[in-house]
Amino acid sequence: MQRFFATLFVLILSPLILLTLIAVWLWDREVPVFIQERVGLNKESFFVYKIRTMRNNKITGIGRVLRKTGIDELPQLFNIMKGEMNFVGPRPLTNADIVRLKWDGPSCETRWSVRPGITGIAQLVNVCDAQVSWACDMEYIKTRSVKTDLGILWKSFLVPIIGKQKTKQFIHKSSPS
Repeated sequence: MQRFFATLFVLILSPLILLTLIAVWLWDREVPVFIQERVGLNKESFFVYKIRTMRNNKITGIGRVLRKTGIDELPQLFNIMKGEMNFVGPRPLTNADIVRLKWDGPSCETRWSVRPGITGIAQLVNVCDAQVSWACDMEYIKTRSVKTDLGILWKSFLVPIIGKQKTKQFIHKSSPS
């Protein structure tokens, strides 16, 4: 079902994706697709696709807009079509990130028992912290369901409309204390 919806979204959004790729190429004259090896289900490696938002380790002007709206994530629909990712799940990490976060031990295996996602609970909280991200990923794995996924997707769809920071602030304000 996820592959079907990813394919449908690629067909619908292909003009936006194509225009964005052209704009990024015109902006910095570099390959507009960023490809990076990440770790997914059962710690299997795969290559994730994103629209390039950085040049010389700095976010570009167009990259700032793409990140704020989440448009840079759209090529990951191809990862869903290939069965490497889901719409919702823990974010796929690089091997270096896994080691840096110390999420490579046997006690961390649960995180790798589900497919990674384009979005998840950790991407919607108003805090960027390894412990918070871990707790969010574990909460998702324990409570995952169609209802949970639809709730996360709904909140994530707000990002292109009102921006990432405003969405996080909205969710934080509307969450029970």
